[in-house]
Amino acid sequence: MERDTLQVAAILKPQGIRGEIKVKVLCDGAEHLKDLKRVLIDSVEYAVLGMRGQGEFAYFALKGIFDRNAAELLRGKFIDAYRCDLPELPDDTFYIADLIGCEVVTGSGEAVGKVISVTPAHTDIYTLQSDKGEISFAAADGVIESVDVQSKTITVNKKRFKEVSV
Repeated sequence: MERDTLQVAAILKPQGIRGEIKVKVLCDGAEHLKDLKRVLIDSVEYAVLGMRGQGEFAYFALKGIFDRNAAELLRGKFIDAYRCDLPELPDDTFYIADLIGCEVVTGSGEAVGKVISVTPAHTDIYTLQSDKGEISFAAADGVIESVDVQSKTITVNKKRFKEVSV
């Protein structure tokens, strides 16, 4: 089942004296968040008055957070966004939240494990829980054959998977 909201940033600290907050972006880059008009922090909705940034850091100005003291109370919390407010993803790109819990199988249907985490990197690192314990693998070229988030299944090439898994 698809979640209505996704965690998109972690609040690091206040920025300046007017209530702006510095965040670490938890998606591919701050540019994916530039058009957000509203966000949620601890299930409280805030209107976005302004956002700037690029890469992995951004600065948000939120309605109701007018000074450094109010911004300080948000330190360490997470920003969620409604899925419908986020930009459309390109083909073969998925939200990490949609990959967690997927069953990983080989092309012949052999069960490998269930995705418990994905670490974003130049080549993302998937961690699986299997009968034999945790297995990690890099999503290098040729490893993942298909992803079906509707049926919660990721199919891997058995030979390539064995080459890159630990």
